[in-house]
Amino acid sequence: MNFDFSDDQKQLRDEARRFLTEKCPPKAVRAVIDGKAPYDRELWKGLADMGFLGVAIPEAFGGSGAGHLELCVIAEEMGRALAPVPFSSTVYLAAEALLLAGSDAQKQKWLPAIAQGNAIGTLALFEGSGNPSPKAIKLAAANGVLNGTKKPVADGAIADFAIVAARTGSTGRDSDIALFLVDLTSEGVEAKALTSIDPSRNQAEISFKNVKAEPLGAANEGWSILSQVLDRAAVLIGFEQVGGSDRALEMGRDYALDRIAFGRQIGSFQAVKHMLADMYVSATLARSNCYYGAWALSTNASELPEAAAAARISATQAFQHCSKNNIQVHGGMGFTWEFDCHLYYRRSNAVAVGLGSLSYWEDQLIERMRQKNAA
Repeated sequence: MNFDFSDDQKQLRDEARRFLTEKCPPKAVRAVIDGKAPYDRELWKGLADMGFLGVAIPEAFGGSGAGHLELCVIAEEMGRALAPVPFSSTVYLAAEALLLAGSDAQKQKWLPAIAQGNAIGTLALFEGSGNPSPKAIKLAAANGVLNGTKKPVADGAIADFAIVAARTGSTGRDSDIALFLVDLTSEGVEAKALTSIDPSRNQAEISFKNVKAEPLGAANEGWSILSQVLDRAAVLIGFEQVGGSDRALEMGRDYALDRIAFGRQIGSFQAVKHMLADMYVSATLARSNCYYGAWALSTNASELPEAAAAARISATQAFQHCSKNNIQVHGGMGFTWEFDCHLYYRRSNAVAVGLGSLSYWEDQLIERMRQKNAA
């Protein structure tokens, strides 16, 4: 079985890399971190013009209808460039939730707007620290009205709409959780930006006070839909992490070849060689798992739950490992603000918890493999 991308998909990757190299150099990431703009609006518009925002959205809803493999290719380049835009929250989470459970009217309203770059979406799931769990959801829904608070919400302070997980019953079952689509300009919605380790990506606290909301999907299937959305996002964000891992490895390699100490390139020292070799191994292992996840995602295979968890685990470990060791290879210079190493370290730690912690996904992988073996 060949898990490699096709020539057309590789050409798309090259096109995305050229575009992001030109439009999203490190100084563009720093401009968002140091400035007042919550994201790079020009880059967001450019991504829409290139058709990248709608690559996995069907043509009937304003996208190109290319598919999830093409989206994986673009995701890798987005992670490599550390693009400071609400791509993951809008495309991997909000759009995927709409595609899975949205009505035709909801899809017609929001998916074309996403593809054109005219709407930013997000998923409002968490309510403080902790991992995804039906029991952790306290925000209440009754008679189509929401009351409660969600935090952190990725890009919540700049989003136009949110898919909100809410509790509709008190039985303690997964069926108590339902999803709602909320226009964040509605009366009763208040968003407040939060401070995070990665200022290039917005995080927010969103309060809902008697906010009218539209049901998304069947009332008793909210948690099932959420689980599918998180699995899809785990694969897609895994590719972003692979892209970041590869770039951190390249930065460390290039510095090791240029830096001279004791009359030699530091890359000739055994300790540095081993460090770079370990980075390569972890990045390659993550890529292998993400390729398997991409296959499962694109074919809607029954193996997707296990493949998504494996991709999430290995990609998270690889990005954190490579970004940390990149700083070590750079030595004392790697810790300074002027060098770009910390940009990758910040992003690696931010995305490591965005869908739940590493231990959560390890537990998910074990449980899913047990269930499969017991079937």
